[in-house]
Amino acid sequence: MHFSDRPEAGRRLGERLDHLRGRDVVVLGLPRGGVPVAAEVAAALDAPLDVCLVRKLGVPYQPELGMGAIGEDGVRVINQEVLRGTGVSDADLARVEEHELRVLRDRAARYRGAAPAVRVTGRTAVVVDDGVATGATARAACRIARARGAARVVLAVPVAPRDFARRLAGDADELVCLHSPRDFAAVGQFYADFTQVADAEVTDCLRRAARRHPAGAGATGRDVTVTAGAVRLGGRLTVPEGAVGVVVFAHGSGSSRHSPRNRFVAEGLHRAGLATLLFDLLTDAEEADRDNVFDIALLAGRLLDATRRLRGEPGVEGLAVGWFGASTGAAAALWAAADPGARPAAVVSRGGRPDLAGPRLAAVTAPTLLVVGGADPLVLDLNRRAQAELRCENRLAVVPGAGHLFQEPGTLEQVTELARDWFTDHMAPAHV
Repeated sequence: MHFSDRPEAGRRLGERLDHLRGRDVVVLGLPRGGVPVAAEVAAALDAPLDVCLVRKLGVPYQPELGMGAIGEDGVRVINQEVLRGTGVSDADLARVEEHELRVLRDRAARYRGAAPAVRVTGRTAVVVDDGVATGATARAACRIARARGAARVVLAVPVAPRDFARRLAGDADELVCLHSPRDFAAVGQFYADFTQVADAEVTDCLRRAARRHPAGAGATGRDVTVTAGAVRLGGRLTVPEGAVGVVVFAHGSGSSRHSPRNRFVAEGLHRAGLATLLFDLLTDAEEADRDNVFDIALLAGRLLDATRRLRGEPGVEGLAVGWFGASTGAAAALWAAADPGARPAAVVSRGGRPDLAGPRLAAVTAPTLLVVGGADPLVLDLNRRAQAELRCENRLAVVPGAGHLFQEPGTLEQVTELARDWFTDHMAPAHV
């Protein structure tokens, strides 16, 4: 398989990635050669485009041979095998790294100008290059996308060596390659036109993509402190313009506001006009004691405290409140929903343990959606038993092929759509 040029390779790659169309995707092109490919992918997926700035660390006397790569957000990948084989010293590596870091910063200013980087948090990042040789640059790019908060990372290239998947499987959630030949020597051998891409072409691709997807005001987020009893907990409140309701996320561990899955779902709710509060139900010290993670009464009490304070928070006062629970946080949400003064508009559980709410399930009046992966049989059975105890409006939605963490391609998107529809269908002005 050969490609006439990079745009043609990008169009063919975009066709292969059609299953991502309509999802919350951002395409990240590796400058410079990967950007014209990525521009076509972004157009095919109707997705925003940005650069993923990575610099190869070339062996001093053989610059084309990569001994590693660096990228934005302090990401650094070193190929120890190349270092051992070439005998490059630590001092030589440091000099190369210092030079490439300067180039990296210069490129960031040159390509983006005053424009901010496209938001990646909670989204599916599709990392695109014109091909993969050693894989060091692609590996660094995937790690950069993770560091920027991507919920899922897809690495997509037109051509790569036959062991492409083995080299990079641990760095991306999904790998897409159009051609993996046996006789791979260099990326350029598979292009009729492999002319070096100029900086002007990179900035032109970014400008054209920005016209299709201008950066709007969108949702505004701020860090907040949630007081629950005598404990102060960190949180993140995000309110889109014209919000019609607010969803509080309850997770059994102390990492709710940093969970990429929670952030992914929250981003989807923002697009539907729903504000979100992601906060930690436990402090770091409390989370270290696993008994606290399963103390449903403790977690439910904190969720209730946070909700009471949220109802008076500027920007969301008067809005209906819903709860999104995961893991033991789902049990906490249902335990709290049985409290007569709670008044949540709706509850959604993702892969949760509603059974741990026990006898309080029958007292829940809020419409409740239980979402479980079809490949998570134990939790599915526990959710079915819990559903049998509910007396409120309820539904059990099974996502086919999904495991407990919904890491399979497209499954977390389905969770987001189910939660979005359930909350928007049941959100009504809060009763005062």
